[in-house]
Amino acid sequence: MIVIALLLLSFSKTKLVIPISIVGIAALVLYAVPIIGAYRIASKLNSLFANNAGRTSSTVAGSAPFKITQMVTGVYAKKIAYKTLSYDSTHNLSLDFYPSQKPGNKPCVVIVHGGSWAAGNSQQLPDLNSALAKAGYHVASINYRLAPEYKFPAPIEDLHTALDYLRSVSANLSVDTTKFVLLGRSAGGQIVLSAAYTLNDPAIKGVISFYGPADMVWGYANPTNPLVLDSKKVIEDYLGGTDKQVPQQYINSSATETATSNSVSTLLIHGENDPLVSHLHGIRLGKKLDNLKVRHYDVYLPWATHGFDYTLNGPAGQLSTWSVLRFLEIVL
Repeated sequence: MIVIALLLLSFSKTKLVIPISIVGIAALVLYAVPIIGAYRIASKLNSLFANNAGRTSSTVAGSAPFKITQMVTGVYAKKIAYKTLSYDSTHNLSLDFYPSQKPGNKPCVVIVHGGSWAAGNSQQLPDLNSALAKAGYHVASINYRLAPEYKFPAPIEDLHTALDYLRSVSANLSVDTTKFVLLGRSAGGQIVLSAAYTLNDPAIKGVISFYGPADMVWGYANPTNPLVLDSKKVIEDYLGGTDKQVPQQYINSSATETATSNSVSTLLIHGENDPLVSHLHGIRLGKKLDNLKVRHYDVYLPWATHGFDYTLNGPAGQLSTWSVLRFLEIVL
């Protein structure tokens, strides 16, 4: 609407015609870049996920990963009601459970929020939870112990506890306890990668990291611009010291170090314009998984920044949601 208004103003008889026209055209170009990029990436996503060992039937494969009409029509999509459940009374931890909208025992996607390991909660970016529930998956969005009071591996322990809790109440919630997928954003991406690669839980069938730091050793040595975030302090608060003081913490918390040839299938989604968590984290982990011959899918969005999935119906939100749904079809 702003772009249209600026273009209309450019036709008025004022001294501002030229500058307003320039601003309007520039805004239009900036608005169009993600849309054009989305169509380009959408054309490649089906082939990216085509070669897999998962089930052959699919309601996602072949569908359009991006629809410009959804940017308008999807805004008022129905939200699924959730219930908050206490999964760890000792540490006063809870999770939000979104039930599958399809009958029967269903797999569960366990979601871990971001917030630099020191903030955030289970209510973060809830739209995807509803989308997954509509697609037939249960969703458990968890809270976990936060830094600096609690250090790594406390959140991984909490995630483990949440999985055990979901198993214990599976009969009431209709959860298929043999099929879990972990999904995390930002700091939550590090948590789910670490958990998926180290818990040795056969029920964890896959892991999805949205712009998560996968290499804590490299990340500490290559910090974020301090004008944006003091990432060194953030990491020190989480791991308990510098890389010289607690080197093993940096190694143990890095997916690039803990991945093995037996690691679960992995989906990495990054924005290449991310000022907080470099997409090079994903590239470094992808190379390690290649060497280990671990199946993984890497989705990189050139225009996208941190938290690009905040707007689920935007270009990046649509592409990432399609990728998540397709990945779930493959691994579950």
